[in-house]
Amino acid sequence: MKPLELVTPVKVIIADDHVLFRAGVKTALSAKKDIRLIGEADNGQQLLHLLKHLQPDVILLDIQMPIMDGIKTLPELKKSYPDVKIIMLTMHNEHSMISKLMELGANAYLTKNSDPEVIYEAIRTCYQSEYFFNEITNKALLDGLKNKHNADSFAAQEVKLTDKERHILKLMCEEKSTREIADLVGLSPRTVEAIRDKLKSKLGVKSMAGLVRYAIKAGIIDDK
Repeated sequence: MKPLELVTPVKVIIADDHVLFRAGVKTALSAKKDIRLIGEADNGQQLLHLLKHLQPDVILLDIQMPIMDGIKTLPELKKSYPDVKIIMLTMHNEHSMISKLMELGANAYLTKNSDPEVIYEAIRTCYQSEYFFNEITNKALLDGLKNKHNADSFAAQEVKLTDKERHILKLMCEEKSTREIADLVGLSPRTVEAIRDKLKSKLGVKSMAGLVRYAIKAGIIDDK
């Protein structure tokens, strides 16, 4: 009989100044055997202090907090802890804010009224595939980034991608995980990750949002 495969829990910290919201998320996640909440913080400053002692895989980060909010905290996190995935939380659905945060390196953006299962899915997806795109983020990126003609650090027509690179970029923009892309193109997940990093370097971008912007302008994905 084949032994059961043990799943290493994803370690999560939540930074939010609303105690009741934190309690609700904590209760919802406590039912998940593959998630372990290892810390809580009231603001960004407290979160950065926690990270001197804890090593999370994913951080749920509220945008609006006293002392140090999520917008100021995000760049500090990406600079000091680049491998930790950051899921931004907010009460508002503002496309300009979503685009800005994704450009700064956020891995996902959720409204606080999201279903607990969506929060769980976002945590697992970010941990496994780096980014979690939903209807909110997709629309914000497609609507916002396609209008930044003058702010682009590159011109789509000046960068030449191979057919394989274009195909893999298209699959990334279609929310396919690294494993799914690897299976579709017949490569290893590690090779797909290497191609993703090469694309970022080749296009002069630092985040998935930058790759989406290029894909729109190059006609690789639809900008409807």
